[in-house]
Amino acid sequence: MLIISGLSFLFIIGIRGMGALEPLELAVYDAFMRLKPGIPGVDPRIVLVEISEKDILQQGRWPVTDSTVSKILMMLSRYKPRAIGLDIFRDIPVPPGTKMLSAMLTGNDRIIAVMKFGNGGVPAPPVLKGTTQVGFNDIIVDPDGIVRRGLLFLDNGETVSYSFDLLLALRYLQTEGITAQPDKSNPQFLLLGKSTIRPFEADDGGYVRADAKGYQYLLDFRQSGESFSSYSLRALLSGKIPSEAMHDRIVLVGVTAQSVKDFFHAPYSRGLRGANQAPGIVLHAHIVSQLLSLGFGESTPIQTTTEQQELLWILIWSLLGGVMGFRVRSPWLFSMLGTAGLLVLWTATYLAFLDHWWMPSVSPAMTWLISAAIVTAYISNQERKQRTILMHLFSKHVSPEVAKSIWAQRDQFLQGARPRPKKMMVTVVFSDLKDFTSLSESMDPQPLIDWLNTYMESMADLVMEYGGVVDDYAGDGIKANFGVPVPRETKAEIGRDASNAVACALAMGDKMEQLNAFWQKKGLPVGGMRIGIFTGQVVAGAVGSSQRLKYTTVGDTVNIAARLESYDKELAKESACRILVGEDTVKYLDDRFRTQLIGEENLKGKYRKITIYRVISGDGEESTENIRGQEDESNH
Repeated sequence: MLIISGLSFLFIIGIRGMGALEPLELAVYDAFMRLKPGIPGVDPRIVLVEISEKDILQQGRWPVTDSTVSKILMMLSRYKPRAIGLDIFRDIPVPPGTKMLSAMLTGNDRIIAVMKFGNGGVPAPPVLKGTTQVGFNDIIVDPDGIVRRGLLFLDNGETVSYSFDLLLALRYLQTEGITAQPDKSNPQFLLLGKSTIRPFEADDGGYVRADAKGYQYLLDFRQSGESFSSYSLRALLSGKIPSEAMHDRIVLVGVTAQSVKDFFHAPYSRGLRGANQAPGIVLHAHIVSQLLSLGFGESTPIQTTTEQQELLWILIWSLLGGVMGFRVRSPWLFSMLGTAGLLVLWTATYLAFLDHWWMPSVSPAMTWLISAAIVTAYISNQERKQRTILMHLFSKHVSPEVAKSIWAQRDQFLQGARPRPKKMMVTVVFSDLKDFTSLSESMDPQPLIDWLNTYMESMADLVMEYGGVVDDYAGDGIKANFGVPVPRETKAEIGRDASNAVACALAMGDKMEQLNAFWQKKGLPVGGMRIGIFTGQVVAGAVGSSQRLKYTTVGDTVNIAARLESYDKELAKESACRILVGEDTVKYLDDRFRTQLIGEENLKGKYRKITIYRVISGDGEESTENIRGQEDESNH
């Protein structure tokens, strides 16, 4: 199990390292982002001025002139916002009004203009070049088209540039006495207020070798609904916006018109509403809102676990999957527990996400399922082999109930491809037909075999019915064991086997009488039988070659049972079935059996004397001790 779980872990780590699981991990990240509760209401600190398609039609052109931009900034300045973010490129003049716009930009340090850093770049307005009023508005888009990361700084090798969003947030926070500075414990990290923003690394979270240039961090979007107050350009230019709507706030000016194509997919705009995209101005508003929340300590940055922690997390789920595969055999229970495990995993990772921790979920889920499935397949294959061995040894000689018990307790006695040899307390039964030699000489071969098979099948069925195991057929003889292959641990269990063996012998006698009646009607010879029963310790195990294994018992108990069967054959002439048992069996029997003391005898080949009893019946009229007492009195 451990080897399979380890190999499953290494396999998943391998394909994870190749980046094959990144799209799935990011999809789960997006799902968690959509599922997490949004911050209720709008962020009162941010206001949007949107230039829509209608506004462009009203202006009659795009881009709008410098005169129009100058008027926008002038009217916004009257509201006295803390910062104005102009998300419209002004790298080249768009007359008329260019001088007026230049004067407006240089005369109001609350205005933050944009430039573009990557893809050839778009310069800042010439009059603001080299000032702190310009920030880049570059957006990081993942290969699947989703924006999940923000930027704070970019470095071209000569200068470090601030992002448009960070400059707006700093302008707002500065009034509250909150600044950005190096973290004391790690100067490479940015401390914004009391929040340390750890820079994103290439393999954080579900990413694999992502582009981690600049100072990046994971975005935490507020919600997908109306998160910010917004006004149209027409409303602003007509003076219809109340003064309190923008006072002391951050105002973002940008385009929402479809024709400008400044739109992005965010995690919350995927799924059922996959066609919905966030305008650039809205995306920047979300980013600024997150930075403000971090600065005020209202939230914490999204953290990721270390590579070592992620590997340990995945390994734990691989081992848990192996344990489930090892312990669970029912397909229905396997499916139920497999699903439950996935629910527990995703619930745990989602709760961690709510606490601003992004942990892998796809990798551990796959190791959980793969490890469980492979271990289950391996164990099932091993069990098939074991079942084949066991059924080869026992299926034809035991009842379905005993076979089920053998399989359920196989671990107690199965060792590799053979049952483990064990000493155990067993009741051994030997039966033999009387005068079979003369009978066989008087019958033709086919009728003789049919007659013998009828007898053998009937007696073997009774052995299985009473919980015994047919050990061997020897000519006209049958050897059976009661108490194998699962060892008996208590006196009650041993007694139950002894009682079952004697009850089986009595049933065999009754069956013999029924067969004799049947054979007489058919004009066939009748038969009689001798049975010997003894209880004691034996060694049980499989003997023979790998192609021809046989489960059997050996030991003195087996020999004594065989001697009891053949003892004093003259006694067997009195009835169709004579049953002799040793005292070691009698002491385990209950009061329902009537026995008759034969005596203490030296059996052939045995040095110690064996006290022998004959089983009279199982009607329970008198106990063993009462019969024994009567025999003792008659001897006097």
